[in-house]
Amino acid sequence: MLIKGVIKLNDTNALFETASISHALRKMCIPTIISQLIILIYNIADTWYIGRTNNHYMVAALSLVSTVYLMLSALANLFGVGGGSLAVRLMGIHDEEEAKKVSNYSFIMSIICAGVFSLFCFVFMTPMLRFLGASDDTLNYARQYLMFVVVIGGIPTVLANTMSFMVRNIGYSHEAGFGLSMGGLLNVFLDPLFMFVILPDGFQVMGAAIATMLSNFIVCIYFFNVYIKSDSDILMIPRRFESIRRDSVKSLFLVGIPAALSLFLFDLTNIVINKLSAMHGDYELAAIGIVLKVERLPLNIGIGICLGMVPLVAYNYAQGNKKRMLDFFKTARTYGLIVSIISVVLYYVLAPYIINIFINDATTIDYGTLYLRRRCFATPFMFLSFHMVHFFQSVDEGPYSLLLAVIRQLCLNIPILFIFNALFGMNGVVLTQVTADILNVIASYMIFYYAIRFITTKPQFQSFQQIDS
Repeated sequence: MLIKGVIKLNDTNALFETASISHALRKMCIPTIISQLIILIYNIADTWYIGRTNNHYMVAALSLVSTVYLMLSALANLFGVGGGSLAVRLMGIHDEEEAKKVSNYSFIMSIICAGVFSLFCFVFMTPMLRFLGASDDTLNYARQYLMFVVVIGGIPTVLANTMSFMVRNIGYSHEAGFGLSMGGLLNVFLDPLFMFVILPDGFQVMGAAIATMLSNFIVCIYFFNVYIKSDSDILMIPRRFESIRRDSVKSLFLVGIPAALSLFLFDLTNIVINKLSAMHGDYELAAIGIVLKVERLPLNIGIGICLGMVPLVAYNYAQGNKKRMLDFFKTARTYGLIVSIISVVLYYVLAPYIINIFINDATTIDYGTLYLRRRCFATPFMFLSFHMVHFFQSVDEGPYSLLLAVIRQLCLNIPILFIFNALFGMNGVVLTQVTADILNVIASYMIFYYAIRFITTKPQFQSFQQIDS
């Protein structure tokens, strides 16, 4: 828990302004990476526990509702990424008063939007689930999960994630990582308790939903405590709604909306992969499903590095310190590439053993080994794609981050999936990722070198150069 007085605003400023690049990155990234890995374990464990029931209707219902649950994460990204990156940029120009208002605005707006979304899901639950593909056999299970996780638990879920972004970006990376990690671990331990002990047989989906809801409630309470005990004036529980400047509203949504849409586009690509894989057979679908989970390990580490980089880049961007800003960008890229390259080697060598952890079927293991060995080569390029999107979010260039997400998913990934599937079958589906991300990285760096010239000619960079000289 956060102890009042341990971290002061001046200490945070020193981390952003004077600490060595590697030390500051480690301070911000390590807790974030740990929380990302625990979240990954929780996501895998949730599916694994439901799978122990051997009831494919329950598994199907969980997969069905995951798209709706993802919308809660998108709302959190809207105000957490948008508001959090804006707040740290305002800190960079020492406008703490507006940063405090942005924090309060993000807090209240996340509650309002989550409440409206939860109410919508309650009123239109059955037709929405039918639209998403719920059958008579899966509808009741899907309703159970949606009721507890989204309708009842929607507000604390969105608010907890919004606060975690804000806490991390202000400089409390350890507290943010601990809160998210605690939520993931709670969920892993509460799942079997509610699924197999407290509730009767046949209510395992409801048990998983209650476990998730309670975990999110507890995490929300934890972040309330962080806000209350923080020495930062920016992290305060709002007592009333405070309006923010028009340029702040614009900046928040220009970064937040692309961050939210990126999740939808990512989910859409995975839906297409599953649909195309199902056309080739159950073994192929099972194998690619396992591979998609396994490859999240290095990617979640990479995302942790990117999330740790964002406030450091954003702060120095606001101050106009071009060299320090780009040093954080380049060092984070080096760390991520090292992790990615190591994972390529390990996945290629250990592929059959890794697949065997998830399933003990020879045919599925053979397919999974082949798919993992081919898709693992995309890992460094996938990291570079995420890295560039996060950089543009941190320097108040939301339109560029949205452009990169659209190029990667709508212009490259999804069209190439259909083309390669038609030409090469399932092998084409597997090879799409590395092909699309190589092209995307080329496009990303072309955009980066075009955009950076204009980014570094903004007034704050000129002012900093005058002060430095």
